[in-house]
Amino acid sequence: MTWFPLIVLVLGPVLLAEALVARYEVLAYSAGWRAPTTELPEGVPYARGADPDSPPDAYLVYLDGIGKRRVRDTRDGGQLVKAVIAGAPELRVLGQVQPYSPLADPLADRPVWARLRRRIGLLLFLHNVMQIFVAADHRYRPLYNRAVGSQIATQLRLAGYEADSGIPVVLLSYSGGAQVATGAVEELHTQLRSPLLLITLGGFHNGANDLTHAEHVHRLTSASDRIERLGTWIFPQRWRLLRGSGWNRARRAGKITVHRLDPATHLGTRSYISPTPQPPDGRSYLERTTDTVIALIRAYHSATVATDDP
Repeated sequence: MTWFPLIVLVLGPVLLAEALVARYEVLAYSAGWRAPTTELPEGVPYARGADPDSPPDAYLVYLDGIGKRRVRDTRDGGQLVKAVIAGAPELRVLGQVQPYSPLADPLADRPVWARLRRRIGLLLFLHNVMQIFVAADHRYRPLYNRAVGSQIATQLRLAGYEADSGIPVVLLSYSGGAQVATGAVEELHTQLRSPLLLITLGGFHNGANDLTHAEHVHRLTSASDRIERLGTWIFPQRWRLLRGSGWNRARRAGKITVHRLDPATHLGTRSYISPTPQPPDGRSYLERTTDTVIALIRAYHSATVATDDP
């Protein structure tokens, strides 16, 4: 008990500061005080995978969880993105989007954060956590959705995507990236008018965003994923009682399909992206997740092609 007051005294001001900083960024975007960053560091391509000289079967945008701090980094060292590119060379894959920065400004590259993270790495984690709750807050959600949706649209154009081309855009999101993915749907539809397929992996989101213009949502989950389950508890819009929420409207429209990846966990050696082998088939958790993602995209592409054929 003696440690509790100390923890409150330390974390309380930190959380308050993070909440203010998180809100500042989305307000700075909406007021036009700062323009979003569009350039990538030297040597970082706008997309990898399929040959840019010919149309890919789909563009895949990976929106990572709260560990995302730079253009290059992901929580698993980029293993999921690399595995998808290796297993589905027909896709063009973007992994550089900053889901927790409306200004597309990598957190760890900011001078003040570069110094702080060497001493207080927890601040980077807390910053992105607070950004998720800002994105879910009804007061800021429309601004946040427009900011990050516009960031994704810009990166897609720079990667060669043409509006009205009919090429599907797949938003593959991990954990808190699902809040951003569901929020980006309307802006992407407005700017690119592209067919949108969402795949959430242990998705942590509030269920409030409108999914009318999403073709389908595949929810990859596990009974052992406590963090994803927490999101279904704490956000009322995920409860079936709130029939008017964006998530429940999509559910009733038959747009949401659940895929079980038991016994995967959200984090650790049994996480969805862990290279640890698992019984009974000997594939790793990462391999099973990758195979599932690729199969869903290919099935969607095949159905789209079949529909377009005269």
